[in-house]
Amino acid sequence: MAAGERVVVAMSGGVDSSVAAGLLVQQGFEVLGITMQLWPADLPKNHESGCCSLSAVEDARRVAHTLGIPHYVVNLREAFDRDVIRNFVEEYAEGRTPNPCVRCNKFIKFEAFLERARALGARFIATGHYARVRFSEESGRYQLLRSADPNKDQTYALYPLAQEQMAHTLFPLGEMTKERTREIAETMGLITAKKPDSQEICFVPDNDYARFLSHRSPDALKPGPIVNGEGKVLGDHSGYANYTVGQRRRIGVSSPIPLYVTKIRPESGEVVVGPNEALFARRLVAEEFNWIAAPPREDSLVCEAKIRYTMKATPARLSALAEDRVEVTFDEPQRAITPGQSLVCYDGDAVIGGGIIREAD
Repeated sequence: MAAGERVVVAMSGGVDSSVAAGLLVQQGFEVLGITMQLWPADLPKNHESGCCSLSAVEDARRVAHTLGIPHYVVNLREAFDRDVIRNFVEEYAEGRTPNPCVRCNKFIKFEAFLERARALGARFIATGHYARVRFSEESGRYQLLRSADPNKDQTYALYPLAQEQMAHTLFPLGEMTKERTREIAETMGLITAKKPDSQEICFVPDNDYARFLSHRSPDALKPGPIVNGEGKVLGDHSGYANYTVGQRRRIGVSSPIPLYVTKIRPESGEVVVGPNEALFARRLVAEEFNWIAAPPREDSLVCEAKIRYTMKATPARLSALAEDRVEVTFDEPQRAITPGQSLVCYDGDAVIGGGIIREAD
């Protein structure tokens, strides 16, 4: 792409997207800043959490003013509710632990947002994610690569990106560390330079899942039994949506040994608990698998895989069961493989693909 070309930046009101916009301005592009209005109408108007808050919109507007670029707010509430929040509620109702940021990236930030950018005459969008995109002449496909800063890499949440989306996406921070990003923000005089990163799900006020789900899906919070692996009732819970695989605290059952949630059974309303060793498994099945690399021609391939954002990718073997359904077998047993969370597979720095974990054993 050439300098002077129009780029629309997704400005969340945080330091990363602010610097992404600033760097593109410095590089001579015609930059437009857009903040997506996502928070549901049924949340309090003074909701102050993350990129959905009213203060985030104001911070993005002030950064755009400092950079001398136009800033707009687009209403994507309906799409966000349909594609992200409803799925979040449905997954918890099915006893799974979803990752709404992955859904938001797939349907909002790189689909609905790209459509809006094209309507504004832009061929490219940009975000403040720490990741890299490169076109491979050898495979004829775009590659999603880990960030140059392994401590900030965000490819785990970006695996749903389609080839068409990667072809029109820029990640200006892909070669940077977070420390360098903040230094640049200071140099640019941006008010977001020292703004802390959001750690919460943006549409769940105060990170209170139970209160949010009681409003959106009361059935997921019906009382039920806590049982051990043999089915013996050990106690009662106030709703299985309050639990996730691997959880130890606030189980509410006395035991001579530490107990952990090992399984959730929504059909019976049971929360299954057991010792730590019951949490380990080597095999999982994932669905909705998005192949960023071309699907393998052989039966299986060696890779490294992650089952949660914070873990280090670990050696495994990936096998395709169907077009978008895979099986992964780890070299070593993994702790707390959680249905609803994401599996992401890597070949070195390149993302092979990822999907949603459905079962493990």
